[in-house]
Amino acid sequence: MMLALVLPALLATSAAPTSTAHSAMPPHSITAGSALPVDYAQTIAAARAERVKELTTPNGWLALIGRHLISSGINTIGSAPDNSIILAAGPPYLGTVTLQEGTVTLTPAPSALLTIKDQRIQQPTELIYKGKTPTVVVFGSVNFYVMMRGDSLFLRVKDREADRLKNFVGLDYFPLDPSWRLEATWIPFNPPHQVNITNMIGQTTLTPVPGKAVFTRDGRTFELLPIDEGGMELFFVITDLTAGQETYGACRFLSAAPPQNGKIMLDFNQAENPPCAFTPFATCPLPPKENRLPIRVTAGEKNYRGVHH
Repeated sequence: MMLALVLPALLATSAAPTSTAHSAMPPHSITAGSALPVDYAQTIAAARAERVKELTTPNGWLALIGRHLISSGINTIGSAPDNSIILAAGPPYLGTVTLQEGTVTLTPAPSALLTIKDQRIQQPTELIYKGKTPTVVVFGSVNFYVMMRGDSLFLRVKDREADRLKNFVGLDYFPLDPSWRLEATWIPFNPPHQVNITNMIGQTTLTPVPGKAVFTRDGRTFELLPIDEGGMELFFVITDLTAGQETYGACRFLSAAPPQNGKIMLDFNQAENPPCAFTPFATCPLPPKENRLPIRVTAGEKNYRGVHH
């Protein structure tokens, strides 16, 4: 059903929102090759339907309701205004979160009903934040966990009853345009370069860049740098002259399959908004100067019409 709803909008002269509406990175890339796949429109439609599905899960980006800096020492947490960390939902007083020498410990208030992996916790408990599976604390419809950004630790808070999730209005796209599916030459960097990448909260980190993609459009040559996120795909943070008007002002994300025979496929029809286009509580990377294209990229996802800030 979802695919059937998305596909007719792909070729519309003005892209309509999907009637059912991802993660930080686009979920699928089309393998490099000059010929347009026979099922190209269906492949794009399927990827967009999957994005809508992931974006609107109870634990997706639209469920974010808070990002709170954890200060060194004891931090009281809850929805009451006299807490150190004031949550947007939940009981007035949940307990304390203590940061000491890199260790975060949650001490529940006696009245707080907090669970980890469906088990109630009533004693001081360390909150693990390193690795891929942080400790998730649940209370009611809300959950939080600790995340690291730069040298700082934050509580990331989600609510499956969040207004942004309930009021999702769908996604808008430019009409599908195969001319924006461009074969690029891949020039590897050996060793990888290190590039300063700044995120939405002003933190700058040296990030490995494994190479560059060189492509032409309308007789002009452009270069894009992917940042290494540890996955198989190449991940580009880009912006162009549509930013702030038709598209999200900060950036869009674009993924590409690994190089084959020195070539990669850049399909701008798969360009997507970052999580920050949907919520003020994400910490998205901003594009390096090399990825600020001085042209209008009229392909891919348009700016989100719903509430995000």
